[in-house]
Amino acid sequence: MSARPAHAELERRLLDTGAMAPEWAGAFRAVPRSGFLPETMWPFDTASGQSLTVDRRTDPEAWYRWADADVPITTQWDDGRHVGPGPGHVYTSSASMPSVVFGMLRDLDVRPGMRVLEIGTGTGWTAALLSHRLGGQWVTTVEVDPDVAEQASANLRRAGCSPRVVIADGATGCRDNAPYDRVIATCGMRRIPPEWIGQTRPGGIVLVPWGTDYSQRDALALLVVAADGASARGRFTGPAQFMKARSQRLVWPRHEEYVTDWPGEVSTTPLARRDLVSDDPYGITEFALGLLVPDCTHTVHDQGDVSTAWFYGLTDSSWAAVRFTGEGDAEVYQGGPRRLWDEVEAAWRRWDGQGRPGWDRLGLTVTAEGEHLLWVDAPGRVLSGG
Repeated sequence: MSARPAHAELERRLLDTGAMAPEWAGAFRAVPRSGFLPETMWPFDTASGQSLTVDRRTDPEAWYRWADADVPITTQWDDGRHVGPGPGHVYTSSASMPSVVFGMLRDLDVRPGMRVLEIGTGTGWTAALLSHRLGGQWVTTVEVDPDVAEQASANLRRAGCSPRVVIADGATGCRDNAPYDRVIATCGMRRIPPEWIGQTRPGGIVLVPWGTDYSQRDALALLVVAADGASARGRFTGPAQFMKARSQRLVWPRHEEYVTDWPGEVSTTPLARRDLVSDDPYGITEFALGLLVPDCTHTVHDQGDVSTAWFYGLTDSSWAAVRFTGEGDAEVYQGGPRRLWDEVEAAWRRWDGQGRPGWDRLGLTVTAEGEHLLWVDAPGRVLSGG
């Protein structure tokens, strides 16, 4: 480590910003992320907005520089079908940004003697950090991809860490070692499995990136399991971007199967593009609208001064398109059983009427019946749910 000043600089920055709690500094030094990365990896370059190919065998200096950078690094593309060396189509396993990893561990609030379940082993780095802090016998980590799990196990052995690695769909948790004091998910979820709550002791914490198929904007839900052992509630700690659990990935709608009656019903709206789209990649607008418009996904195409937002129903063939030109009201086209744009506009006005609440005002309750209820300021002020 003494030959890698970038690693020391990263530690200092994580501590100074509060992303890493001081009690995690020992684990940060003992099990560096570089020990869990493949020889060929694809760090995300924020300057160019692209994933780069970096190979330790041909450019070790660059490889270690990226390993010690606060950036996400893709370690698998296309569920392992990609052979490289360039980036693939869909990233399917990665090493998250160190600031995100240690921010989640800080919020998880683990202490010696606690039993932890991790959903999504990935490279094994988070499991190693937990094992260094708690002891491997207290950590269970579940990975759905056998190849990823095998590589993670090898990484963990080299690091001298010995958590239990289980190859299974993490949506069912791992009943063998339950009850857990803490459950942490490192993949984005659309429904929080009741098994995770049921396998966590009352008063325990479930920390999970959660959102809707409306967009890729998720947030970290910090849920405390209730005395009934079947429900949980808590606040969002902030935005998050994680690849989705494989069992909950969105199958993107086929445009030509939806828009069969163009132009459908035609109208206008006074809302502008800026009302619907956050230029900040961690903005809250799309997250909030997704919670208020069920079973809907959307995308935005920008071409010069014209932007077109497309909306698709996920339980039927409803669709809508809104064309923003920056001059006057936007043109609206919609068809199918639902009037999706009407729902989106009503959702925006409802969110706007609440004062456009930020992350610090939003919370989530998962009921014993499996409902996900979004609330503002207090659990009794439910904004949406189902």
